[in-house]
Amino acid sequence: MSAAVKGATLPAWPGKWAWLYAPSWSSTAFALRTSVAALMSLLVAMWMELDSPQWAPLTVWVVATSTRGETLSKARWRLVGTAAGCIISVCAIACLPQQPALLIPSMALWVGGCSACATFFDGYRRYAFLVASFTGAIVSSAAFTAPQNVFEISLSRGTYIVLGILCETAVATLTSRNAEKVAFTNLVARLRGMTARVEDAIRDSAGRPLSISQETDLLEDVMAANARVEFDVLELGPGHGRIVDHARATLSVLLMSLARARVGLAASELKDDMDAARGHMAAILHPRRGDRFRFSAHSPRQAAEAARVGARTATGILGAGLLWDVTAWDEGPRFFSYLTLVSGLLATRDLPAVAARDFLTGAMWSTAVACLFVCVVMPAVTAPECLAALLFCPMFVGGLAARDSRLGTHAMAFNMFLPVLIAPSNGGRTDEIAFFNGAMSFLAAIVYEKTILSTVFPFGAVSHLRRTDIWVQRRLRLLAKASATQTIAQWLYENAASMVRSVRTCRGAPDDTLKHYLARHLQAMVLGLWIIELRDASQGASLSRQAATRLRVFLQRWSQQGEDSVGLARLTLADLQAHTHAQAHATPEIIRALRGIIDNASLSRESIVE
Repeated sequence: MSAAVKGATLPAWPGKWAWLYAPSWSSTAFALRTSVAALMSLLVAMWMELDSPQWAPLTVWVVATSTRGETLSKARWRLVGTAAGCIISVCAIACLPQQPALLIPSMALWVGGCSACATFFDGYRRYAFLVASFTGAIVSSAAFTAPQNVFEISLSRGTYIVLGILCETAVATLTSRNAEKVAFTNLVARLRGMTARVEDAIRDSAGRPLSISQETDLLEDVMAANARVEFDVLELGPGHGRIVDHARATLSVLLMSLARARVGLAASELKDDMDAARGHMAAILHPRRGDRFRFSAHSPRQAAEAARVGARTATGILGAGLLWDVTAWDEGPRFFSYLTLVSGLLATRDLPAVAARDFLTGAMWSTAVACLFVCVVMPAVTAPECLAALLFCPMFVGGLAARDSRLGTHAMAFNMFLPVLIAPSNGGRTDEIAFFNGAMSFLAAIVYEKTILSTVFPFGAVSHLRRTDIWVQRRLRLLAKASATQTIAQWLYENAASMVRSVRTCRGAPDDTLKHYLARHLQAMVLGLWIIELRDASQGASLSRQAATRLRVFLQRWSQQGEDSVGLARLTLADLQAHTHAQAHATPEIIRALRGIIDNASLSRESIVE
C-alpha cells in the first residue's frame, strides 16, 4: 500500500504496526486513561506504604475495558470474586494449617470447581468465579508458611484490588463526557442497524433460506449486540425503566425472524415480527410510566464442557502442588500463585492453547522490559514519581496494543505483570538475583499451564462440534416434555449463543465438517421453534380433545426418540387432516409446524471426513 503526497509516492509502514504509529483516537484515549489510572494506583499504594503495591496497577489493567459500562460490570464482579476468594482462603488455612497434603488438593478442587462454574455461566459473572478461584489460591499459598497471618494477607489483597478499582473508576469518570447520552444513542443506533440488516437480508432472499455463512454472520452480530446491552444500561445508570428488557426483546424478535426466514417465509409474512421489533424500540425511545415488561434469557449451559474445563484446571493445580511439595522449591509459593492466576485468566478462553501461546509471548516481552528497569532504571531512581514517569511509556504502548484484536492476549500479559515483575517498594528495590528467580517462576508457570492446556482434555474443533451437537439434540428432545417451560425466545437465544461460539472457536475444523454441524444446529433451532409451538398448542384450551391427545402422543414420542419419531409426525398430520372435527381446531400454525418437522427432521447424518 502506498500514499501519494504532492505527486510523489511514499511507501506506507507495514499495516501490522498501525496500532503503534497510527492509533485511533479511542485507542489513544484508552491507553492514556488506563496508564494514568495504573500509575496513580501505584503511587497511592506506595504512599500508603503497602507491602506489595504492584498488585494495585495489575488490578487496573485487569478491570480496564474500552467502555465505562464494561469496566463497571467487571469491577463489580471482581469485588464479589475477591471477597469470596478471601473468605475461602481464610477458612481453608484455618481448617488445614500446615497440612499441604490436604490443603493443595483442596485448592485444586476449589480452583477447578470455580473454573467449571465460570464455563457454565456467561458475561462477567463468569469472571467473578475466576477471580474467586485464583484469589483463594494466591492468599492460601502466601499463608502456607505463616498461617497465623492469613487474615492480614487476605485483607491486604482486598485492599490492593479495591484501590485499583477506585483509581480506574475515578479516571474513567473524569474523562468521560455525556456518557449517559452517548450510551443511549449508541444503543438505539445499534438496535436500528441490526433491525435494518436483518430486514434487508430477508427481503433479498425472496423467500429462499439464507446461506449458512450469511445466517451465521447475522447471528454473530445479533449476539454481539446483545452482549453490549448490559454495559450500555450500566452506563445509563438507574432510572431508565425497562430498557434492557426491551432491547433484548428486540434482538430476540430478530432471531425469531431469521429462524422463520430459514423455513421459507417471505418478508411480507414476517411483517408482524418487524413491527414487534420496532414496537420495543419505540418503548426504549419513549418509556411508558409503570412499564412492567420483562424479558429473561440466558446463555447455553453446557455441563460437559464445564466439567472438562474444571477437571483440566484441577489436574494442573494438583500436579503443580505435587511438584512443589516434592522439589521443595524456594520459589514454589510464587510459582503456585502465578499458576493459579494464569489458569484463571486462560481457563475459559475459546482456544485456551492458542491463548496460552500468545500469553507467553507477551510475558516474555514483559520480562524483558522489567529486566531493563530492574538492572538499569531502578538503581538510578530516587522517588516513586520518577518511576511512574518512566513506566508511563511502556504502559502506554501496552495500552495501545491491548486495543488491537491480534495483540489483546499479548498485551494482557505485558500490562498486568510488568509492575509485578519490577516489584517496586518504599524500603528498597528488587535485586538482580531476586528478579531472576521471580521471572523464572513466572515464565515456568505459563509454560506449565500451556503444557496442561495442550495435553489434558485439549480442545479439539471436531470433538467440540460433536459434543455441541449431542447437547443440542438432547435439549431439542426435552422441549417436548409437558413440564418444559422454555419459550421460543429463550430457545433461539440459547442456540444462537452456542452456534456463535462454535463458529468462533472451530474455524480450524474442515470446512465440510463445520458446515455440516452448523447446518444441523440451524435446523435444530427451527425444529425447536415448531416443537414449542406444538407443545403450547397441546396445552391450550382452543384445541379439541382429540387433536390435543394426538399432539401429546407425538410430543411424548419426540421427547424419547427425537428425530426418529418423524414417522409418527406423518401419521399425526394425516389424522388431523382426515378428521374434520379435529381439523376444525387444528390451526394452520399446527399444520405448518407438523409439515416443517416432517420435511426437516430427517437432516442427513452422512459420515464426516475428518
